[in-house]
Amino acid sequence: MQRIQLAPDYEISRVIRGGWQLSSGHSAAQSADPVADMAAFADAGITTFDCADIYTGVEEMIGRFRAHYADLRGAEALARIKVHTKCVPDLSLLPQLTRAHVAGIVEESLRRLKQERLDLVQFHWWDYAVPGWLEAAGWLDELRREGKIDRLGGTNFDTAHMRAIAESGVPLTSMQVQYSLLDGRPAKAMAEAAAAHGVSLLCYGTVAGGFLSERWLGVTEPEAPLENRSLTKYKLIIDDFGGWDLFQALLTALDAVARRHGSTVATVASAAMLLRPSVAGVIIGARNRSHLASNLAISDLVLTERDAGEIKAVLAEARAIEGDVFDLERDREGRHGSIMKYNLNKGAA
Repeated sequence: MQRIQLAPDYEISRVIRGGWQLSSGHSAAQSADPVADMAAFADAGITTFDCADIYTGVEEMIGRFRAHYADLRGAEALARIKVHTKCVPDLSLLPQLTRAHVAGIVEESLRRLKQERLDLVQFHWWDYAVPGWLEAAGWLDELRREGKIDRLGGTNFDTAHMRAIAESGVPLTSMQVQYSLLDGRPAKAMAEAAAAHGVSLLCYGTVAGGFLSERWLGVTEPEAPLENRSLTKYKLIIDDFGGWDLFQALLTALDAVARRHGSTVATVASAAMLLRPSVAGVIIGARNRSHLASNLAISDLVLTERDAGEIKAVLAEARAIEGDVFDLERDREGRHGSIMKYNLNKGAA
């Protein structure tokens, strides 16, 4: 497994185990033993785990895993484990948000994860029209200086607001963004700005909720309702990318590349993103360890010029997704924003 330093003395695996799929609010299909699954990922070299304060039950689950892994492998092995969580104040709370609210979110994550200091906290702000986002970032930096947090990042900020936070003196280590062969919004401006400010991109959605896989190759376009909110979300991206026929052309190209390498479509799609400028890691959602081997293969796959050319030829026919990072999702009346859930912290009590 490739590893990379996001900052001095802060190293992660370039493939990150995502936690959204483990949330009780995501799907009824869950792992029979999630703690054992996490241990299998860690033993195999995927030692970085992504979660959030708003992923119901996931921080507690990772907390149990950390305790189990310390008993199983010892303190030295546990020290290699990095847990990236988030601070996502509810939309309804933003106008009244205080430092105490932010500190409360951090304290709750510490309790759930059974940590004395959070490894990385990724801050999100739902509505730029509500003032306070820069002040809240500063409060998180104060908590970092107090020893509650090791590193600070953001999630789904656009380029201008990411730049403003970095230039305010808040030491951003990373920015988590939706970035895939289907959704190239971070390539417009974010990647260059991130590099200029020493910010690494951590990408989610690289397999589009499972759409970028053999399962969907040659399949008739699905109709709503889809199995879960993740598929609903990424089907909208496919529509904006150029529609089902162009998506099938991309799957066909990825399948050809995968067959030449004895790999899979999902592995190729994620490996391609690790080659993008400023990208430090890809976040791969997994309900269990059934796809562990293909997840591990992501960092080993070396794409040739022929591979890259075939993928690029299809992408040249695509429409650019509108706006900067997360712009569409911020429009609460739009197709993308209307399916979001904005108040999962329940007041951040």
